[in-house]
Amino acid sequence: MDSMPHLQQPTMSVVQRSSALKERVEFYRKKGQRIAFVPTMGGLHKGHLSLVKHAKVTADVVIASIFVNPKQFGPTEDFDSYPRDHTTDVAMFEEEGCHVVYIPEVEEIYPPDFKTVIQVPALDGVLCGASRPQFFTGIATVLARLFLQVNPDVTFFGEKDYQQLLIVKQLVKDLGLPITVEGCPIIREQDGLAMSSRNKYLSEEERAMAPALYQEMQKAVQEMTSGKKIESVLQVSKKRLKDLGFDIDYFEVREIASLALVEKDITQTSRLFAAAMLGNTRLIDNIEVSLKS
Repeated sequence: MDSMPHLQQPTMSVVQRSSALKERVEFYRKKGQRIAFVPTMGGLHKGHLSLVKHAKVTADVVIASIFVNPKQFGPTEDFDSYPRDHTTDVAMFEEEGCHVVYIPEVEEIYPPDFKTVIQVPALDGVLCGASRPQFFTGIATVLARLFLQVNPDVTFFGEKDYQQLLIVKQLVKDLGLPITVEGCPIIREQDGLAMSSRNKYLSEEERAMAPALYQEMQKAVQEMTSGKKIESVLQVSKKRLKDLGFDIDYFEVREIASLALVEKDITQTSRLFAAAMLGNTRLIDNIEVSLKS
């Protein structure tokens, strides 16, 4: 699987070893080609594939990865049950035009003597980081490893995980990595639900209810930008969602760069963030807050 015979062919390569990945990256570098990287945990959907589409526009070569990162899951979370279907995922990446898919074993990312962790404390202690304290440390650590192995010029992340996007940008800046981090718009189902690998966990009844989160967010933004007080709008929205069966983790307005809490005055740099459990499924979403002119 990691052999080199098809490097000069348009067919996609699937590699499992960092040494084989390095050979391919060196091959593309010698040709002067620009490399884009799309890291994923698999369970692919149109949101992931939209990142590949963006990558193809800005780079000559697209490398994607599939790695369910154990360091970002807490002891009671869904690491063991997280969707894994490499055959389907690889076929989807190939159809979308990826050049390489990197599917490392855990030992390729975290050797037995691995001890380092990476944190971005200015951004990781709120929102998802408040209820999942290990989450962003795990993400920052695995991405640092992947970035060093892939050595891309540009990398792409979806804005559904907006906090993650900010943390990745800060990580790349602080470590001086020569990588451009690009955010891509949220891809939604026709009923507005933000696409996520975890949506597969939803029962038929929960799936019918799930779009209410986005709908409530839209209502809240409309009311806040019409002059209603942030606190009262958020309280009403959270109550309506709770009455529908959502267990709210957070439903907050924050600044888009610092993630500082916005409690009084909405600005053009504000964003509404939400996370909630519906049954056993965690849903997250965020939308811009646009002031009326």
